[in-house]
Amino acid sequence: MRIPLDRQSPKPVYLQIRDRLRHLIQSGAMQPGERLPSIRMLAENAQVNKLTVIEAYGVLEADGLVSARQGAGYFVNSSSIPAPQSEPTFAPAQDVIIPQQRSISFFDVYADSMLAQTQKGVINLGCGFPRPPESEDLRRIARRAIVDIDTALFNYDLPQGRLVLRKQIAQMLVWQQGLQVSTDNIIITSGSKQGLSLVMHYYVQPGDWVIVESPTYHGAIAVLENLGARVIGIPMTATGMNLELLEQYLGSHRPKLIYTISTLHNPTGITTSQAHRQRLLELAEQYACPILEDNAYEGLNFEPVPAPIKAIDRQDLVTYIGTFSKTLMPGLRVGYMVVTGKHYRPLVERKLLNDLHVSTVSQAIISEYLASGHYRRHLNHLRTENLQSRNAMLQALERYFPQEASWTVPNGGLFLWVHLPSQLPMEMIRQEAIAQKVVMSCGSLFFPDQKGYTAMRLNYSSTPAEIERGISVLGQLLKKYL
Repeated sequence: MRIPLDRQSPKPVYLQIRDRLRHLIQSGAMQPGERLPSIRMLAENAQVNKLTVIEAYGVLEADGLVSARQGAGYFVNSSSIPAPQSEPTFAPAQDVIIPQQRSISFFDVYADSMLAQTQKGVINLGCGFPRPPESEDLRRIARRAIVDIDTALFNYDLPQGRLVLRKQIAQMLVWQQGLQVSTDNIIITSGSKQGLSLVMHYYVQPGDWVIVESPTYHGAIAVLENLGARVIGIPMTATGMNLELLEQYLGSHRPKLIYTISTLHNPTGITTSQAHRQRLLELAEQYACPILEDNAYEGLNFEPVPAPIKAIDRQDLVTYIGTFSKTLMPGLRVGYMVVTGKHYRPLVERKLLNDLHVSTVSQAIISEYLASGHYRRHLNHLRTENLQSRNAMLQALERYFPQEASWTVPNGGLFLWVHLPSQLPMEMIRQEAIAQKVVMSCGSLFFPDQKGYTAMRLNYSSTPAEIERGISVLGQLLKKYL
């Protein structure tokens, strides 16, 4: 195969290769299932470096046009599932929530979720897990990682994490997020949950006010409740936290922390704009209120997203949290914090008192994924699969859900959020769905008072066939009670 290249063009060579192959695929000249030229062959024919071809194939994979098969090369994908043409109609009431009493136990919520994982034949649309990577890749990478660290297993490590992994994460954040950080700004944590807990306990004392989005990640609410903080739930709009209400409560209650999920929000899937991020930071600076930016779903975006709030932070107000649990393997429990200025050492000291350091084995496996290039390829593959599954879920929602329902259309991540009529008995519907081997998450879990408006969070990391059946069952139950 010959690919004409313009060496004088400002467009990078790898994108010229991508454009030519994309044209061949979309025109039908290359058929579904057809194998692309090997990396070596195309590099020789085009007279480019192999890395250039790898980059071009990676972009095609991220676009959902090709897939890599272990040991066999790259192949043209079957026809993709198109996204429905309808626009999202998510527009909930803008009610601030200030809980008066502690909500349901997070332990009960977590135990219920884990129980669903153990049931055979269950379609779990309520979990927070990604699709697993190729098992053969995992076994091979884990073996290499263990060999490289065998002597290190007989010693403790640094509380802030292994140096090589912190360097790799800093480089990844520059490449993936546009976040200019150094190795000395990174703290490796036992998943992002530990990072949330460390930061919340650092900034917040019992009785302090804390701002959260409403709805938001229920695990964060649980940490704040356990800490004895008083939570203010600022409602989400279709574009992010309501900033007018945020400013009002910053002035009236003087909170000690703002907790936000700026990219691919859990549970709504919303990603805020650059302007929204800039204004939120300006308000935080005006009222001297630190921000905890939770970006657990980084790298799972289908389209480019703005740089994190931390990227424009010049006063060390923002602590940034990331994790490999949502993109690779939840069981490894490896997350990280980006902390700058005077806050770094106190948080490292808290980490040391908490658990000494994160598992050396888990850190080594993540490090090997990053060093070998498997993590980037895995992300490309995961985005392709998630996009197909998201589109399958949107189509199924249009077919099976009542017309009174509305939902968000996220540009990545794992979740979308469905707003439902208030009269629906959601707990009863959830139990009846479980009886039909379909699990979903009731929206009440994600509000500070366990109430809020009627909704459900749906995870679309299952296969399109599983999504079709699961949404069909849920749609029938919703219509039954309307």
